[in-house]
Amino acid sequence: MSKSLPYSMKDVHYDNAKFRQRSFVKVITQSLLTSNAKHDCLSCSTGKFLALLMIFGLACLMFTHKSTPHSVSQGQAEGIKVNKEVKGISDSGGRFQRFWRKPPRLPPQLPPDEKGSIGNPPHELQKLNTGSKWVDRQQRVQKAFIHAWSGYKMYAMGYDELMPLSQRGVDGLGGLGATVVDALDTALIMGADEVVSEAGLWIETHLSDRISKKGQVNLFETTIRVLGGLLSAYHLSGGEQGTNLTHKGPKPTVYLETARNLADRLLLAFTSSPTSIPFSDVVLHDPSAHRAPDGLSSTAEVSTVQLEFNYLSTVSGDPRYSIEAMKVLEHIKDLPKVEGLVPIYISPDSGEFSGENIRLGSRGDSYYEYLIKVWLQQGRNRDSNFTYLYDMYEEAMKGVRHLLVQKSIPNGLVFVGELPYGPKGSFSPKMDHLVCFLPGTLALGATKGLTKEEAMKENLLKFEDLENLKLAEDLAKTCFEMYSVTSTGLAPEIAYFHTEEYSEHGLDGGNKNSKFVNDIIIKHADRHNLLRPETVESLFILYRITEDPKYQEWGWQIFEAFEKYTKVDSGGYSSLEDVTVLPPRRRDKMETFFLGETLKYFYLLFGDRSVIPLDKYVFNTEAHPLPIKGS
Repeated sequence: MSKSLPYSMKDVHYDNAKFRQRSFVKVITQSLLTSNAKHDCLSCSTGKFLALLMIFGLACLMFTHKSTPHSVSQGQAEGIKVNKEVKGISDSGGRFQRFWRKPPRLPPQLPPDEKGSIGNPPHELQKLNTGSKWVDRQQRVQKAFIHAWSGYKMYAMGYDELMPLSQRGVDGLGGLGATVVDALDTALIMGADEVVSEAGLWIETHLSDRISKKGQVNLFETTIRVLGGLLSAYHLSGGEQGTNLTHKGPKPTVYLETARNLADRLLLAFTSSPTSIPFSDVVLHDPSAHRAPDGLSSTAEVSTVQLEFNYLSTVSGDPRYSIEAMKVLEHIKDLPKVEGLVPIYISPDSGEFSGENIRLGSRGDSYYEYLIKVWLQQGRNRDSNFTYLYDMYEEAMKGVRHLLVQKSIPNGLVFVGELPYGPKGSFSPKMDHLVCFLPGTLALGATKGLTKEEAMKENLLKFEDLENLKLAEDLAKTCFEMYSVTSTGLAPEIAYFHTEEYSEHGLDGGNKNSKFVNDIIIKHADRHNLLRPETVESLFILYRITEDPKYQEWGWQIFEAFEKYTKVDSGGYSSLEDVTVLPPRRRDKMETFFLGETLKYFYLLFGDRSVIPLDKYVFNTEAHPLPIKGS
């Protein structure tokens, strides 16, 4: 058959008499063999002649009878060959075939305007068009990534960060080429092979030498960006238990060996401390570890290295990394808390919390994130020794709902505030953009990485999980409105919320068309945007879990604003000084996390949920995916 059909040709071969047509040849043959009339006919000479004539005719028909049809796929692949073979037969026996042979009874074909593409009913066409839209948008994100990388490669290769306006590089994170390592697994996920080759070659050629010669680095920043990036690249490029993504660059063992070289030096922050709480900084070339100038470590920083050190122990077979890192959480487990909430400073000398400032913004945020993620990392067959992490997480989220969640006026945006003087002090309606990690973390904790539908089918959602999921969606709405309320469509670093107790006039975001222009207050010192990822991260996780396309649409609006106001023509993207005015003033900095986190989460938000699935991977706080045990 030359035309495409809306069904499979296997239906023609289906052995069912109600569907399959019986050929005329078979009918006549069966009649001759079974009819009682054959004896009478053959008993006379005329009958014998007619019988011979009929047998001769049947032989001709059998000779000219067409062979069994090919399947659709085979016919399409071999159509020219089949047509040539049949041509000679059809020329000589076509009249017999057209007269005797009836075509099989086939299902009715749809009219051309209803048929669409093969195998896709009309109601699926909208889904196909929608899918195509998001494929195009995902490609736009990949182009943005290539543009950001090209600026970095041209002006700052090997430096930690690009200054895109002055077209030079700067080392603000210890001089380990942080952008190279942060961007590598994003390139692997996107299939950006040229970037993978360039970044991988630089790591293979330069990074180990840098590690042995550089000076002071921060334990937390170096772990989440460099160590986490190396370990994720090791896995994604085909390391132990790795996935088979198309990639270039060095052998995966290069990433693992470099990670161990770095981690061996970072371990000194733990082993040099008199308690289980590590020092904040390490000098790489000594190597040695040191306290921060005020002697304190950030609670978030000491409790946000466990995913990376755990995975390094798994793939290296050396338990030291995991043992030292997990001592921190085991120690914090026994410290006094306020309904599961903790102050943002902790002393490595005493092992106790310092001060009463409680917040989920800077210095507090990822403590709560890693409680649930380190527990999830253990896989479905989780060791009971890690149950305390889930218990701490659940208690903390109850404390958040009870002590930190309020609504703005006049329109009731749900936000998370702060207790700068502890539970007995006044409440501050201040919310860092960093807090926008929380919607994603709440959703992840509720369904354990499954979709909401899957979790409900498996009867996994408790009442508290549903409460947390509802809070996640409410907070994601607030985080999105922090973008849409400004003139640029980009969020400030910090926002305050109008409440019964707190109000300031003349400090709105500049977008007078926003319904929430009077709910959100943006002070002059807080109006900058650093290309941060937290809102996009939460939109990505919520889209994966709820499957609600509004999160994709919100993400696209934010991406377009980044493209419009932060893209630098010569290469790279810039931070902004003030998101409330047009045109916005630019800040000469492209943070490493723009390539490592923000663009990665955009790409995954607009893509297929089977890529880095949330029930098989856990993202570190710098968006480097690490495999869940046993996945």
